Amino acid sequence: MAEIVLMPKLSDTMTEGVVAEWHKKVGDKVESGDLLAEIESDKATMEFESFQEGVLLHIGVEAGENAPVDSVLAVLGDEGEDIVALLEKAKEKLESSSSDGDEAKAETPPPAVAPTIKSAAAPKAVSAPVADLAQKAPSAAPAVLNDKIVASPLARKIAEERNIPLSQVPGSGDGGRIVKRDIENFIPGGVVNARESFTDVGLNSMRKVIGQRLSESKFSAPHFYLTLDIDMDNAIAARKAIVEGKGTKVSFNDMVLKATAKALKQHPGVNCSFLGDRVRYNDHVNIGVAMAVDNGLLVPVVRFADQLSLQDISAQVKDYAIRAKENKLTPDDWAGSTFTVSNLGMFGIEQFTSIINAPDAAIMAIGGIKQIPVVKNNEIVPGNVMKVTLSCDHRAVDGAVGAAFLQTFKQILENPVLMYEL
Repeated sequence: MAEIVLMPKLSDTMTEGVVAEWHKKVGDKVESGDLLAEIESDKATMEFESFQEGVLLHIGVEAGENAPVDSVLAVLGDEGEDIVALLEKAKEKLESSSSDGDEAKAETPPPAVAPTIKSAAAPKAVSAPVADLAQKAPSAAPAVLNDKIVASPLARKIAEERNIPLSQVPGSGDGGRIVKRDIENFIPGGVVNARESFTDVGLNSMRKVIGQRLSESKFSAPHFYLTLDIDMDNAIAARKAIVEGKGTKVSFNDMVLKATAKALKQHPGVNCSFLGDRVRYNDHVNIGVAMAVDNGLLVPVVRFADQLSLQDISAQVKDYAIRAKENKLTPDDWAGSTFTVSNLGMFGIEQFTSIINAPDAAIMAIGGIKQIPVVKNNEIVPGNVMKVTLSCDHRAVDGAVGAAFLQTFKQILENPVLMYEL
């Protein structure tokens, strides 16, 4: 008996999916557990295995196309089985549920949703249109009729005023006739640049969600920002000692995450989530780590970071980075953050602000370490300074609370031995 395979819901925010690739074609035999297709959600491209068996009788969504969650992805059944009635019934059910959903949306405003952006397949390029500044591309040389260059009277007048030889001007009018725009666009000694080219790239699921979720966060959460300079001399020395002593290649970002975890444990007023009608203060510390990939941003979560050693944090972040680039992160990897860290220091960025990763109430932007003159013991000496900026949702975090957290974070990084205090 024929069974419908529905478009799966691969994340809590997924409303539609894109079939990146089919691994079976109509007429193929499918066993339970066989790889049926690859589905691109709003956060990742994941392999979709069949939980049913039978012959693939129908493909409801072709490769490259998108469809709503719970729509007909495929139909499996016995070879030659009539599935017309089954598909019609499924279509009516989907239309009915969509109608009910539209009515519910009209009655209830949508809540703010976390802008946690995850991996997705590379965007598919749309055909590259070409925009012409002229109605027609200019010909290589102007048209000549009876030994006279063909040009409009206005073009001749402007050319005479500007001392432009008509013989050097390519014509874009009918038959190579020189018109006003050809004179205005003429570059002496060069070629008229009368064409602009560009490539439109369609938004993939991840990029759509980046726009939607971050817009919701930025426009609904009243952001305020706190910036602090941190003396990194001791952190640099500590990192060097760790690398040389234990042979563990920890990064400054690993140290930032460890210090963040320690500071959050002392300041639960920042380790919180705004949930619309209440604020949730989290006892656990789960830090989202923003990672740049080819087509967007990923935020895998280091869970219970306050209970992990610096080396454990380093190993977990490296694993996430590798799997992120290979598009192998799962929904469990990016769920449940209580705070987010975004570091652009490795790109030479000194200071920036981040948009809050809702429902988290705060996110911290980490700049690069810069060597500048500083005053120590009443003397001007070389120093290594890092700027950090905390973005806070004022509905949940007040300025004094955010400032106290930053002071503790600063104290820990400037005295790295505090990372190891129990």
